[in-house]
Amino acid sequence: MAGFSFNRTNRFRWQSSEVRGKKKKWFLLSGSFGVILLLLIGYFFILPYRPIPSKGGPSEPVGPPSKEVQPREPEYQIIEGAIKEKSTFSKSLAERNISQFWIERIVSTLKPFLDFRKLKGGHFRFIADEKGELVRFIFEAGPTEVYEIEKGSQGYFARRKEVPLETYLVKVEGVIRSSLFEAMEAAGEKEQLVISCAEILASEIDFYKDVREGDQFQMVVEKVYKEKEFIRYGPIHAVEYRRGEKVIRGVHFQGDFYDEKGLALKKAFLRSPLRFTRISSRFTKARKHPILGGVLPHYGVDYAAPSGTPVWAVADGTVVSCGWGGGFGKQVILRHPNGYMTYYGHLSGYGSRIRKGVRVKQKQIIGYVGSTGLSTGPHLDYRMAKGGRFRNPLKESFPAGFPIERGKMEAFQKRRDEMLTWLQGSMSDRKGLESPKREGEGGG
Repeated sequence: MAGFSFNRTNRFRWQSSEVRGKKKKWFLLSGSFGVILLLLIGYFFILPYRPIPSKGGPSEPVGPPSKEVQPREPEYQIIEGAIKEKSTFSKSLAERNISQFWIERIVSTLKPFLDFRKLKGGHFRFIADEKGELVRFIFEAGPTEVYEIEKGSQGYFARRKEVPLETYLVKVEGVIRSSLFEAMEAAGEKEQLVISCAEILASEIDFYKDVREGDQFQMVVEKVYKEKEFIRYGPIHAVEYRRGEKVIRGVHFQGDFYDEKGLALKKAFLRSPLRFTRISSRFTKARKHPILGGVLPHYGVDYAAPSGTPVWAVADGTVVSCGWGGGFGKQVILRHPNGYMTYYGHLSGYGSRIRKGVRVKQKQIIGYVGSTGLSTGPHLDYRMAKGGRFRNPLKESFPAGFPIERGKMEAFQKRRDEMLTWLQGSMSDRKGLESPKREGEGGG
């Protein structure tokens, strides 16, 4: 019995120790798994939301970014306006509610630069701070005439602003349909270019007699721009006028225009005593007089033009008569070399210092179109005589111009060839030139 009890007891003890070992192992495994699970939870869920401590100091709670106080930008009052026609500079500013105090300050500051009595329009910008004190004033009298007032250490001062300009050499061309004016306008050009072209060819072409539909012209000219805004024309470098097989070319060289052979386009006589008007009556030996009636000879050409249009001398000469000429009204008569005489009638007045015995130059103004004497309206009665006999000025032939100096011929030929290349080129020809002096440099 005793032995039996001993074995049973030992077996029981062995089983108990085995169970305890399994439980211990299970607790260890569960604990390890729990620790790993906690580490994973902490790594993926807790650490990302913890603040990262800055270097050199303890971590601080993350909060919303602080808003720094920014200085408030100044607010400006801007008043813009224009100098109205038949108004004054001061009145135009006052109409825009600019105080008299600032108007007087602006006028006094700009006075060294501007003659306010001669202003013809313009635009201004008045810039003031919150208190109404002037910060800057800008006045644009024209595209290239800009003045600015600012406040310096010694008070307000004015200066003329520099306006950068660009110059291009371009080719202009067109076809005559009714007149050179119309053709130039159709080409997108302005009246100023028409006048310049006509003056260059004044000894070669009478634009009242010689112009025909289908005639062609082209020229190489400088154009000045302010950014994309056209400002003005520069010098004409070359010009060509073509009618059928007849071609007239002129190349600018050292102040004058010469044809391809080097002969000056300028001749002793101009083809017309006016720049551009329409001819109301051409040369004829039988014309019904508009006032006296009947058929009377008319030994001149009537140029209809507005009263006051300048009349110039067609050639160098001497004034032999300046006064009343009966039916011709106020008249000037000039004597020229080679026995020529020219007559200018129905004038409204005479040119400066024009009197008997005075010498005059070609294109010098000797009088102004009028309607004095036996006249039905403003026009110029122009006549020409040679050797005491009247001649048709529209058909008269005059000697060729002077040739270029022999020592300058090589330089001229190089210039001529360059310009002929331009004239024969395409319409897209355009060449940037060195910009002229900026408008406003040296001012203020």
